[in-house]
Amino acid sequence: MLPWASLLFLAAVGGQLAPAPKSVISLHPPWTTFFKGEAVTLTCDAPRVHAAENIKWYRWYLGTEMLHETPGNTLEARVSGRYKCQTQGSLLSDGVSLIFSSEWLILQAPHSMFEGDTLVLRCQAKGREKLGAVKYTWNGKVISTSDKGQDLLIPQASLNNSGYYQCIGFLERNHYTYRSNKRIIKIQELFPRPKLEVTPPQPTEGGSVNLSCQTRLPLERSDALLSFIFFRDHRVLLSNWSRSPELQITAIWREDSGSYWCAAAAGVPSIHKHSLPMQVRVQSVPVSAVLLETQPQGGQVLAGERLVLVCSVAEGTGNTTFFWHREDTGESVGSKRQRSQRAELEIPAVGGSHAGRYYCTADNGHGLARSRALNVTVTGTPGNRSGLVAAGATGGLLSILLLAVALWICHRHQRKSGDGFLRNTARSPPAAGRGKAPRAGCPAPVELQRLYDNGHSGQGGLVYSEIQFIQLRQEAAASTSRTSLEDKHTSVVYSSVKTQLPEDSAGEVRSQDEDAVESYENVQFA
Repeated sequence: MLPWASLLFLAAVGGQLAPAPKSVISLHPPWTTFFKGEAVTLTCDAPRVHAAENIKWYRWYLGTEMLHETPGNTLEARVSGRYKCQTQGSLLSDGVSLIFSSEWLILQAPHSMFEGDTLVLRCQAKGREKLGAVKYTWNGKVISTSDKGQDLLIPQASLNNSGYYQCIGFLERNHYTYRSNKRIIKIQELFPRPKLEVTPPQPTEGGSVNLSCQTRLPLERSDALLSFIFFRDHRVLLSNWSRSPELQITAIWREDSGSYWCAAAAGVPSIHKHSLPMQVRVQSVPVSAVLLETQPQGGQVLAGERLVLVCSVAEGTGNTTFFWHREDTGESVGSKRQRSQRAELEIPAVGGSHAGRYYCTADNGHGLARSRALNVTVTGTPGNRSGLVAAGATGGLLSILLLAVALWICHRHQRKSGDGFLRNTARSPPAAGRGKAPRAGCPAPVELQRLYDNGHSGQGGLVYSEIQFIQLRQEAAASTSRTSLEDKHTSVVYSSVKTQLPEDSAGEVRSQDEDAVESYENVQFA
């Protein structure tokens, strides 16, 4: 057993163990057939092995093994046999058979040929004598005839060019015709048919997929350049020609399912091979955990404001159809179809009719899933309010308190002057000549403006506001208890907030705070 040939050397490559490289023999000149007395130089190399020291050479001849060891990586051969070599840190090379012939005519051919290479055959006479006509045969058929003894060239050889070759030469010196030895020439694959690998083999919608076009080059042609391209189904182009055998699809979808294949090509255009097709089925994830939410949160929104119903799913891939429904009425209020796990339905301005219970459903083709119902409450009633009236409707308790205080000021002033303005519940100013005009500094009553409806018909809760403006005269300003009003044209606001009581047979509106608190006597508005 050979001391090194039986060992499997492992080298760390990229953090993984990989087989050690194999040694390769090259010839100079490149032929394997020579006349006796000639010599050929053999060179032993190994990829990734820098130092070429203590090269071991092996020669088999007639079943006998003979060992030669050289300090360098070359060996001059002069005898027939099958030669192999091995460098330190590499595997034993493939064998090279050399023939040193005593015939008058030999056919010289390269040691190894790969598809795409140019095949050169040379018909040689002993002593380098000049040949006249030369014929070359392939599998017994004449394929070339030359009157000048030229070499036979077959550019871009293919696997079909493999076979038995022989040359027939006419020696001008003695007018004899000679036949060379027959040579079996095998054209080797430059690279095998590529194989497509898909990772993961069963991808999920929305996930990424790696396509790899796997093939390999022989050690003798490890420097050859390959290009790759990827397809789906009937030549749907997924990429252009590239030096990279990898292609990443960042997001794959169910409609991308189909038959995938790749192709590899060498620098020589005639070498073009494609992989067998591979079926890729993109898996979908059914929707689950459907949730309905609102903006603003909690489902409470003021009348006239924007309401957004947000429907989402915790899981689910592909195109999903979202539906929104009213649970209390059974009606459908909207739908959307999109490639997303979240969709929104907007109501630009809600009204009282939008109050109720809502739910949503989602379906991506693998079954419908429903959310829990959510209650939507609408507060307030939209109306044509402006200025201070609108502010009173949305300002809360502070606005109502300020209006009440203003109302009390006017009420107090009129009590002192004997004017019973606030006891008059008229809804419009008195006509000319039908009563006293309001005192200077107090406004005439105006039509009560409805602010909002806080209940249902027959339950009361209608809120009205009476807001009036006056310009204080100089003498009126002088009679007030406030001394800080320096502008004789200061505006004062009087307001009355009133409610419609239930079961009011008279249908009248009365003040909710008819009597003001005495501590607010000095409050005024500038």
